[in-house]
Amino acid sequence: MSQTCFVLIAAALLVVQLCMGEKSCTIWSSAGAVVQRDTSFKVYCTFNCKCRGSMYSGHPSTPQKHTELNSTTIYFKVVNITKNRTYSCQCNCSPTLDPCGLDIFTGYVPDRPKNLSCIYKVLNNKSGDVLCTWNRGRHTYLRDKTELWLRTVAGNHTSEPERHNVSSKGTGSLSIRFTVLRSVQFIYVWVQAHNELGPVVSATVDYTLADIATPSPPVLGQPECSSRECVFTVEQPVRTQHLQIQYKAAEQTWTSYPDQVTRSSSHKLLSIPPSLLKPKGSVQMSTVQAWSISSLEPYSLYHFRARSRFSTGLWSQWSTNTSSRTQEEAPAKELDVWYAESAFDLKSLRVYWKELHISIARGKILGYRVRVYRPDSGLDLVTNFSRDARNYSVPTCANCEVTVWARNSKGLSPPATITAHHTKAKSSQDVQVTTGNHNVTISWREPETALLPASYVVEWHPEGQKLEELRWVRLGGSDDHAVITAPEVGPSFQETVEGQIVKVTWTELPRSKRRGCITNYTIYLENSSGHQQQYSIPASDRTYVIQPLSPSIYSLWMTASTAEGEGPVGQQMKFLIQQGTLLTNVLVFGAISLIVVIVCLCHFSAVNQKFWVFCQCLMLDVVPDPANSKWAKECTHEKGKMNLQQQRSNSSTTEEEEEPILVDIEEMPRQSGDISTSTNASSQLPPQISLSLDVTPPYPATTYIKSLSQDSDSSDHTQSTTVDYISSHGLGDMEEDQEEEDQEEEEEEEMLGFFPSHHLFSGPMGFGGKLTLDAVKIDFCSDFFQDS
Repeated sequence: MSQTCFVLIAAALLVVQLCMGEKSCTIWSSAGAVVQRDTSFKVYCTFNCKCRGSMYSGHPSTPQKHTELNSTTIYFKVVNITKNRTYSCQCNCSPTLDPCGLDIFTGYVPDRPKNLSCIYKVLNNKSGDVLCTWNRGRHTYLRDKTELWLRTVAGNHTSEPERHNVSSKGTGSLSIRFTVLRSVQFIYVWVQAHNELGPVVSATVDYTLADIATPSPPVLGQPECSSRECVFTVEQPVRTQHLQIQYKAAEQTWTSYPDQVTRSSSHKLLSIPPSLLKPKGSVQMSTVQAWSISSLEPYSLYHFRARSRFSTGLWSQWSTNTSSRTQEEAPAKELDVWYAESAFDLKSLRVYWKELHISIARGKILGYRVRVYRPDSGLDLVTNFSRDARNYSVPTCANCEVTVWARNSKGLSPPATITAHHTKAKSSQDVQVTTGNHNVTISWREPETALLPASYVVEWHPEGQKLEELRWVRLGGSDDHAVITAPEVGPSFQETVEGQIVKVTWTELPRSKRRGCITNYTIYLENSSGHQQQYSIPASDRTYVIQPLSPSIYSLWMTASTAEGEGPVGQQMKFLIQQGTLLTNVLVFGAISLIVVIVCLCHFSAVNQKFWVFCQCLMLDVVPDPANSKWAKECTHEKGKMNLQQQRSNSSTTEEEEEPILVDIEEMPRQSGDISTSTNASSQLPPQISLSLDVTPPYPATTYIKSLSQDSDSSDHTQSTTVDYISSHGLGDMEEDQEEEDQEEEEEEEMLGFFPSHHLFSGPMGFGGKLTLDAVKIDFCSDFFQDS
């Protein structure tokens, strides 16, 4: 038994020795295998045999100018190394020995951790998580190991230091989270980092957990709102002493209400409405309270958020926003109403009104109510109009009063009354008009009368279209100018991208937003590099196509213009024009896939041969007829034998004809199941005749030169073996070089493999009929489609 073990151990040692190989030298560095960047050191090589040694660096190996220390040792001085390097030494010994190599890794000692800070997130009444972060400093280019050390104090007990391993991936800040009990009062933390060049330790930081404690963010329930107030629940896992709630309407800033509320002030604490309670069976949190926010505006969307804090410590993070809309109220103010008289019918009157602002409407306007009252006849007529109506024509109304209301779901607005019989002030003097880039300013001087006007109304309209396009602005009696701007808003549009074409479609501006007649629209297009283009479109158009566009990210916006200027920018959209179209990508992918499949199939010799024969079938016009050859004509004189002239090499040719090869032809009986698929005259001929030829391929054999890492072929191919040191941090480069070499070999094999690996006549080939070669045709196609 002991003898068997001895044999096995000896065999194992022999295998290990054979695998490791005997080195021709020993290599080492004066600074070790890991050195600091921007330092200098020496690399030594001591050879085990008497020879002239050499030193190399990098991959591929580059000779270095070394210095001889003695008869067996050489060295090379490395100055200010900045990256990982590989050094190797080689000596031509007899027998041949392996080279020796050394991988030098470079980097820096870790920086001392800085800005160590911790917070204590209280999860529940039993425990919480401490989150510590710090700045790790610069990248060391080595494998660092970072540890956070912790010592806790609970009452009179101080724990032993605890180690927490930290992931050191990346640069910049590092962080770690660990759990501590609520009974812990103080903690001491410090960070230690080290690599193969040395360790560093941060300063020790001590914390009183009460000073860094922060609760989890509150959870707000869905608010229930009236027109002026919203009520919602606030849930927290632990009880806190301070709660801050903020709210805002759309496009406004956050408002705190109240700023800081303690739990003892209960003027805003409410009993929880049943509708706000969680369904039966759900898990309740530690504290659930209802809060109310009042003094809100009707028919407005509000957002709410909250955060909490203990009596000491830090504020929690803000909760997730929750939103709700307040309910409607009846409109707050009367409509802005004006009128116009027809130039052709002085007894008729057209009444106009403007759309209420949302802050005045206090809800969605559902429609309008118009009352026409004639004092002379006592006629009182009330008519309802849809929400889109903006004017009403009153026939034969010389002495009537017209009252207009706006209506929402909660009621009517205050009445707005207009009458044609009112006292007109004396016309103002010195009216001046000043035109700017985007507006028109109309100014005047007060009339010289004893009574000052109660108000001014400035109206404007396109010439000849007063009744259709009347616009006005109402001013106070002390005003002396009015500013009429271009369109108030930009057009609302939609873009559609199709390949490299963009189609823009927009809607007409509302009449109340035009501030005059639209003369044209302008489309602005800007690419990612800042290049901007403008497109002017007539006012009657509603679509525009931009083409072609080069691949980029584009920004698009529109404006509307009147005779007085260009209006503001409306919405702004971004879209992407990709490189090429989907159809192009599909065609390119299909073509590449087809090429890959053909290349892969060509590696199989059977498919290779069939493919070549098939290509010959497609070139029928260039295939010579064997019956017209000299060889065929000679065979007509010597029946039963064929003379074939064989070309042994492409490199040597002579004008003299060599001795012809005589090939015997014998008749073979038809085998069962051998069915001819040809439909020409050959199908009517008698039994097949087998023809066997031995022809050498017309191209030379291929020679492969492979490196040591490749598998050698079992053929008689020439093999060249190169010996080199394989670096541990250079394997990636060697693998890439090896892949390039393999790819070159594969390309050579593909070029040669495209042609038949053996001559077309190397196998038996059957012919039907008599041996009259003037009628012989070689059918390649039938052989190609036969099942091999």
